[in-house]
Amino acid sequence: MLMALPPILRAGFRPFFLGGSAWAIIALALWISTLRGLVNLPTGFEPVAWHRHEMLFGYLGAVITGFLLTAVPNWTGRIPISGTRLALLAALWLAARLALLGSAYVGAVTAALLDVGFFAVLTVLIGREILAARNRNVPVVVALAVFTLACALDHGEALGANILGGLGWRLGFGIVLVLIAFIGGRIIPSFTRNWLAGRPGADRLPRQPDRFDLAALAFLVPALLSWVALPESRVAGELLVVAGLLQFVRLTRWSGIRSLGEPLVAILHVSFLWLPAGLVLLGTAAFTDRIVPSAALHLLSAGAMASMTLAVMTRATLGHTGRPLHADRLTIAIFALVTTGALLRFAAPFLPVGYMAAIEVAALIWGGAFLLFLVGYGPKLLGSRPDGRP
Repeated sequence: MLMALPPILRAGFRPFFLGGSAWAIIALALWISTLRGLVNLPTGFEPVAWHRHEMLFGYLGAVITGFLLTAVPNWTGRIPISGTRLALLAALWLAARLALLGSAYVGAVTAALLDVGFFAVLTVLIGREILAARNRNVPVVVALAVFTLACALDHGEALGANILGGLGWRLGFGIVLVLIAFIGGRIIPSFTRNWLAGRPGADRLPRQPDRFDLAALAFLVPALLSWVALPESRVAGELLVVAGLLQFVRLTRWSGIRSLGEPLVAILHVSFLWLPAGLVLLGTAAFTDRIVPSAALHLLSAGAMASMTLAVMTRATLGHTGRPLHADRLTIAIFALVTTGALLRFAAPFLPVGYMAAIEVAALIWGGAFLLFLVGYGPKLLGSRPDGRP
């Protein structure tokens, strides 16, 4: 039955990895053009709020959707969402993006209903699959529900509702960081163990998730919630620093140095490293003016979130389209560009060169990673598997 469908509609990762990557480039180009005064975005959002919303709920929302639509059937053993249902879900995501971009014409309420509606539908779909299978990943459903709430709050603020400034995007931002810590803590040691098995030193494999990992995750949630509610408080800063250090200790237990021989594995460790670094810097910003909060936030977004999603998208695309899990030169270039672009964006406020010039170069490099992904992985997402399987 799947073979009768166009390849793009056979699995959730195909349209959402493709669409999300394309949207990352488009949204970034529009944002830089707005900063330069070249375009005037026809959206009801303030330009910086639109940029933030689209990178968080637009791009990341798409990648999270593609990942979950692919992972949940593996978790539950149930039939994946495909065909017409997948096409309608992808169309709803795209409609939300276009409506929000042109909300000055179609109406901010219409854009909000489409955007929040997309995540509400996704939460119901994923929740039904996980609950029906009595799967242990119920926290993922809770995270999706909170992410939906965050999207609604962000729209509410833009519509003039009496909402604490920035509450929606900070809540959504925090949820993504929790998902990185939660899912990353599963896949990184697992993929590293698989790669190291049979190689010299196979008796020293990464630690399996244990009570320490659970404690570190449990501490991360209230730390981020304190920042969501009171982003400039010293208490929130202290909690973020401790949470970051705990996540760093987790990372040291996963044998990252020994994975450098395989870029598909090594990039997962590099991506996760951004998380503790960003948390510590964001927390430290509450104590000193020398750390610019936006720089720390970009370390977490352009760094942790972007590199982790590209790491997962490349690996998942190769694996689920029947190709060897091997990073070719183009894939290595993708990882190098997203890492370099994120580093430059973080450093932009501290460089002696012009701030705007640094941002533009960082955007060009960072966006280049997604362009290469489309060039190298777009045909794989659009085409059939070489082994003839669906």
